[in-house]
Amino acid sequence: MIDWKLVARLAGGIAREPPGTGYAQEGLGSFVEDAESRIRAYTAIAPGAPLPAPELVSRRGWIDANIETLRPVMAALEHRLPARAFAAGPLGHLARSATGVTLSAQLGALIGYLSQRVLGQYDIPLLDPTGGTRLLLVVPNLVDTAERLEANRDDLLRWVTLHEVTHAVQFSGVPWLRPLLAENLTQLLDALELRLHKPPPLRMPDGRELHALVDSARRGELAMFAIGRKNRPIVERLQTTMAVVEGHAEHVMDKVGAEVVPTLAQLRAGLDRRRSSRSTPLRVIERLIGLELKLRQYRDGKRFCDGVAEAGGIAALDHVWDSQDMLPSSAELADPDRWMARTAPARTR
Repeated sequence: MIDWKLVARLAGGIAREPPGTGYAQEGLGSFVEDAESRIRAYTAIAPGAPLPAPELVSRRGWIDANIETLRPVMAALEHRLPARAFAAGPLGHLARSATGVTLSAQLGALIGYLSQRVLGQYDIPLLDPTGGTRLLLVVPNLVDTAERLEANRDDLLRWVTLHEVTHAVQFSGVPWLRPLLAENLTQLLDALELRLHKPPPLRMPDGRELHALVDSARRGELAMFAIGRKNRPIVERLQTTMAVVEGHAEHVMDKVGAEVVPTLAQLRAGLDRRRSSRSTPLRVIERLIGLELKLRQYRDGKRFCDGVAEAGGIAALDHVWDSQDMLPSSAELADPDRWMARTAPARTR
């Protein structure tokens, strides 16, 4: 149903690739090795496999990588739609084709918009816990952000790289994390329903319609799929897990960054103002179904991790990775003391 060539063409047109690069690959590999060593020393999480080499990519390169990541996810979703979403016969086929054009245009607009914002990404196959991973750093966005923040470009690159390397250490060193993410996402896809508020056009969107799609992507309003109220616990589990993943990376990038990024305080203040750079393809899915979290995932997750580490040290926070049962509930995410009280017996064994 989705025309991926159309998705790529629209996304590339919206991305507006700027000329030039501004960063060199030289020395980045050694920095990643040093970052991994520092993160392991601070968190006591040991990766189970070598981390992927860092890649400096263009917006187009980020688009291509995310299309490949999203294709199996959307294919799994498409597989569930025909029997319940479209009538049989020629009219059903026509409706399916028109819906495919609309959905392709939405995805293209959304991916193109995000390609202008994302700074870095630890890219994992969302439904395949054993698939290969990539560590992507989006050069034009890093350059643009450094200029906007009036920040040191090399410091920004190091700091963002620390964030993504922390994700790499998490997902490689916590054996249950990727399977849990895949399981939760599969449950979410199973629960989604296709909702068409008006018949989609059987054609490419014109300039006015494409502009409206980009504006909707910016506001997180591309809700072509919806999840029923009874399935909200699935969403809550996925969101809470990702809040811990992101909050932990935010905590670590600041603690370890203090050792290697001289302008950390300036970067933290500037990035908190910018906060549109979350680095996972789940952002695309969230916006497509109206579940954009914006600041919440960073803010709540970091507040939880900072609170636990302040109360019990990094050793206490490390226990959040012991098992799925040690992940906080949504209530505990907002109140680290509740998590500390519940998990005290397990943490002291």
